[in-house]
Amino acid sequence: MPFRNQIKNISAACLCTAVALLATSTSSAQEVADIPFFSASPGASALGGGLRFGQSPYLASDNEDQRQLDLIPLYLYEGKYLFARGTAGGLHMFRNDALELNLLARYRFQKLDADSNSYYAGLENRDQTLDAGFELGIRQKWGELKLDWVTDTLNKHDGQEVRFAYRYRFAAGPWSLSPFISWTWQDANLTNYYFGVSEAEATPDRPAYQPGESQWVGFGLNTAWHATDRIVIFGNIGFGGSDSGVTNSPLIEEEGISSAFVGGTYLFGNARKPDYIVSEERFGEWSWRVNYGYQADGNIVSEIDQGDFSKSSVADTNIGGFTLSKLLSEGNRVDFFGKFAVFRHFEGDEGNGNFQSYAAYVSAMGKGYSSWSNEEWFRWSFGFGMSYATKIPIAEQRKQAEKDDNTSHFLNYLEMTLDFPLRRASKASWLQNCYAGLTIVHRSGIFGTSDFLGDVSGGADWLTAHLECTR
Repeated sequence: MPFRNQIKNISAACLCTAVALLATSTSSAQEVADIPFFSASPGASALGGGLRFGQSPYLASDNEDQRQLDLIPLYLYEGKYLFARGTAGGLHMFRNDALELNLLARYRFQKLDADSNSYYAGLENRDQTLDAGFELGIRQKWGELKLDWVTDTLNKHDGQEVRFAYRYRFAAGPWSLSPFISWTWQDANLTNYYFGVSEAEATPDRPAYQPGESQWVGFGLNTAWHATDRIVIFGNIGFGGSDSGVTNSPLIEEEGISSAFVGGTYLFGNARKPDYIVSEERFGEWSWRVNYGYQADGNIVSEIDQGDFSKSSVADTNIGGFTLSKLLSEGNRVDFFGKFAVFRHFEGDEGNGNFQSYAAYVSAMGKGYSSWSNEEWFRWSFGFGMSYATKIPIAEQRKQAEKDDNTSHFLNYLEMTLDFPLRRASKASWLQNCYAGLTIVHRSGIFGTSDFLGDVSGGADWLTAHLECTR
């Protein structure tokens, strides 16, 4: 249908803002993953992380070493139009204090690996996917209502889901509690994909089964502690289950499911009330940067940062990039910037073609000054965020193949820069607010600890020269 195709196209563009969700199949999972970012002032951003615990409804794995915890990196932003709240991302179509209508993108972690249990031999994998649709939120004194509809955008389950949730928030000083209850409807396509058994997959011990559409009910409690005006610690727990159509599936072992999510965030600004973030003189400050370089052999930490600038022995490729930055928070020693970068990967000579990757991240930047003249001598920065590549870089493919490990289009992003003001070398007017230096670009999966990042252990690095100008 044309409407569904439009949703698929829009959701692909929002992929860089789609962020971590709890990987359970109950209605409560989305609410358990709610991050205490709801009261952030417009323009605020935050970074953090959490550990998810939870039961899978499927039969237990044969693998005794199966990971029981999953690390979820959290990228948070609340803008006039775009938002990323740790559990969802998208576009505000309408928003005020009492009502908001959003275009929503949400990653569905639910999956079933046929290799996880001998019972599943001959079964097709049930894969994760990206859902997208619309979300309506209502906030009143009596609580918060949320209604959303999403559909599959990657042709995995080809189904639809409707979710309704009610939440009430209690606040007492630095503490907040928010109990919730939720109801979810999943159509037959979605339910059959994750819990059905086709005729081709049937065995004497695993009969063919099609549950049809399903309903889920969940409830739980989210808690948050504002340790400081910028640091928030949270702990959430939820319980839920489905109707007999799902629980009677031969793939299911657990009728009721529990999930938990604990972690913390650091907000660049005040998490509890609006405060000074940027001075009047620097309000609206932004910059652009271009950079170009080669595939590096070492890692961003412990090798490249210590002066190992050797080219990769795995792949001979180049990368070019364009980055836009906006000042988020001004500090006495360190400023924080929100950045979005588009990179072009030149890998045709390695048989991988040319393609793009995109990075959205927050960067901390400091400056070095002369001790006798107080003039600016150099700048340094460290960035952390997320990267999505339209094709897996060839270096990542080869490194992971050597270890028989996973690859992922979506990975964590790190960046380090060092540059120098060009006004010290030239009096040209257009160079007075420009800098030249080095940028290290890095993609990785945080040591294989995150299901959200494809359980990837490893990554790739590029060493580039850059020119950046501030406006």
